[in-house]
Amino acid sequence: MQIHNLKRQHKNKKDRIIGRGGKHAKTSGRGGKGQTARAGNKRRPELRDIIKKLPKNRGYRFNSFEIKPICVSLEKIIKYYPNGGAVNPENLLEFKVIKKRKGWLPKVKILNSEIDFSIKIQVTKCLVSEVAKEKILKAGGEISFYEIKNRPQKPVKKEKIKKEVKEKVQKKEIKKVKKEKTEKK
Repeated sequence: MQIHNLKRQHKNKKDRIIGRGGKHAKTSGRGGKGQTARAGNKRRPELRDIIKKLPKNRGYRFNSFEIKPICVSLEKIIKYYPNGGAVNPENLLEFKVIKKRKGWLPKVKILNSEIDFSIKIQVTKCLVSEVAKEKILKAGGEISFYEIKNRPQKPVKKEKIKKEVKEKVQKKEIKKVKKEKTEKK
């Protein structure tokens, strides 16, 4: 057998080519007929629309957006205030017991610990649990309460304060003038 005597097992055929180009002939890899075979076939995913209609962050599975206080135990207070002193968020921040949250000074709650507490401290601007409150008062400490808002207010500009003061002064002057007029009559 010589090379010129060899014959192909399959004929030398090229793939069918269609007039609009492409390699895959007939349906060009788009399957059969219908919507998916046509140009511009970009249908919006149905599931996305269903998900978009669902409300956000509701129900038992999600974290609440209430700002919860940072808890500080009486153990830590004993550690950082061995001689007593004023306990408030500013001092706790200085001792690096707490950190700021998103640039804000957070609410602080003092909780009980199993250690005996015998230090005189003055607690201000903090929430205190009932048992911790009893221990602090028993040791001769003081607790001054104040209303805690969800988030501290941003510092007010001096101009706003000046305007408010002026308005108050003007109102007082008007009241004085009215009283004087009524007294003369």
